[in-house]
This record gives sequence, C-alpha cells and structure tokens, in this order.
Amino acid sequence: MSSWGLKNRLARIIKPQTGRTVMLAVDHGYFLGPTSGLEKPGETIEPLVQFADCLMLTRGVLRSSVDTAVDVPIVLRVSGGTSILKELSNEGRFTAIEDAIRLNASGLALSIFVGAEGERETLLNLAALVDEGEKYGIPVLAVTAVGKEMARDTRYLGLCCRIAAELGVHLVKTYYCENFEKIVNSCPVPVVIAGGKKVPEMEALQLAFNAVRDGASGVDMGRNIFQSEAPVAMIQAVRSVVHERATPEQAYDLYESLKNGS
Repeated sequence: MSSWGLKNRLARIIKPQTGRTVMLAVDHGYFLGPTSGLEKPGETIEPLVQFADCLMLTRGVLRSSVDTAVDVPIVLRVSGGTSILKELSNEGRFTAIEDAIRLNASGLALSIFVGAEGERETLLNLAALVDEGEKYGIPVLAVTAVGKEMARDTRYLGLCCRIAAELGVHLVKTYYCENFEKIVNSCPVPVVIAGGKKVPEMEALQLAFNAVRDGASGVDMGRNIFQSEAPVAMIQAVRSVVHERATPEQAYDLYESLKNGS
C-alpha cells in the first residue's frame, strides 16, 4: 500500500485512534428490494449517519438519499446483478471505477462466493477490482457471502478471508463464528464482521463485543441497527462497544437510557 491516497481513505474507514470502525450497512436493497426499515433509505440514514464511521451502500441510494453535505466516508458496493429470486453467486460488477471516483468513494465493496456456482467469476472480479483500486488509490473490501450450502464455521470463513487477502484486498467483511480469533490470525488484513439478521438488541451487542474481543476491526451492521426499536440509541450502543470497549451490559444500559430519553 504505497499510495498516500489509499492509506488516507483506509484511515477514514478504520479510525486510527482506536483501529476500529462502525460501518452502517444500508446496501440490502440491491438484491432484496425494499427491505424492512429501508423502504425510504433517506429517512433511515439521516438520523444515523452522524454516529457512523462510514456508510456502505450503492450509488443509487447514495445519489438519491444522502445529503452531499454529509461528511462521512463511503464504502460503495459495486457488485450485484442478481436478486433473491435467482442464484446470488452469479454476481458481476455494476459500477465503473470512474463513477466511484466521481462519487468520492473511500472504499469499494464486492462480494465473493467461495464454493458456490459463481466462485471463479466473483474471485476474478475481485482481483480486477483490486487492480483498479490500486491504480486510483481506493481500498477494496471483500464481502464473504455465504451460499445456502456453506457452513458459517472457522474452516470455511477462514478459507474465504484468506483467499480474499491473497487476492490483494485491504479489508474483509465476514461472519462471526466460534474460534473467530483463528480467522483473524490467519488473515493478514483487517476483518470486520457482518451484523446478519435482526436479533434482540442485547444479542447484537454481545455479537459486536465478542467480535472485537476476538480481533475484529469493527462491525458492518445494518438490520440490527435500522430495524431496532430505537435505531439511534442502538448505533450509539454499538459504538460504545467497538470504540469505548464497553461490555454488552454497559452498552445495553446505554441503549435503554437513550431509548427512554433519560
């Protein structure tokens, strides 16, 4: 990583003060359509963005739903082309690097589907994106998507993360699992964890705590924030875990206090 610009963009995503990040994932619509809580993306994003270290979203939502005055790094999703009605692993690229530059993206995100039908295409797409990102000084985040037949265990996720790192990515997003520290220790680039499906707030805070305790560089959380009963309180509780090393219990107390306005 010799590029000053690349290092600077990466430092905007992962905060140097803590070495961690709270990413707000609002890119679900690219394959799920109007996800619950994201029917009107602008209304969802507006109260949360001040508490996010960066936003992960598509160019369409960025252009239509995020105020240009908002000073938050953007990790731009550039892969897609399939929906939940078809084989998701057949994703391709849908955003050119030039458009990412016009949108002032701090990072580029692309999903890989190791072990699935589209494995080879998505891995080669990732390698090509890394080449383009290096050319223009933009870091790349690999998302280790999980097919229906894939187990979310250390062996599989460790394989995915290491392959992504070997192809040259600067960040990896994956799922938390038992013995997660083994995944982090065998991946030479920072790892952030996906929030996954909506679970009770305490459970989501415990997930974030376990992940950073075991070496994750933060979280990329979406549904467990914007589908929460009190999204603004929840993202602040998550921040307390990631950046302030709060325990799940302390973070939940903060969530309850903020939710109740006390």
